Amino acid sequence: MATIHVDVVSAEASIFSGEAKFVALPGEAGELGILPRHTPLITRIRPGAVRIEKADGDEEFVFVAGGILEVQPGTVTVLADTAIRGHDLDEAKATEAKRLAEEAMKNAKSDIDFAKAQSEFAMMAAQIAAITKLRKK
Repeated sequence: MATIHVDVVSAEASIFSGEAKFVALPGEAGELGILPRHTPLITRIRPGAVRIEKADGDEEFVFVAGGILEVQPGTVTVLADTAIRGHDLDEAKATEAKRLAEEAMKNAKSDIDFAKAQSEFAMMAAQIAAITKLRKK
């Protein structure tokens, strides 16, 4: 079966680099599925889970907090604002951060404070959803 080279990188580190049969991730307009020889594409990605079906059949999950996706016929590159390997996600921390963001939204004294808290809330909700998706596998 044909494969595609996948790189998932953040400002901090290279999170994944390898061959895959399929990649699924949260695009700006909805869930994207990418197979080898996909049409070239550049788009923003939303916070959520990147699922990589590796060439050997195993799956790799990575949580991304947004970023840019570039697809070329033989390569998929995810440039993430922040990326965390699926097995490194901490549900308790994410739940607490989500609660704190919700509290910050209620107590926001300006539109800017509210927007920051809302962004943090959305990212933590996406991280919790990614953890739930990972558990199902």
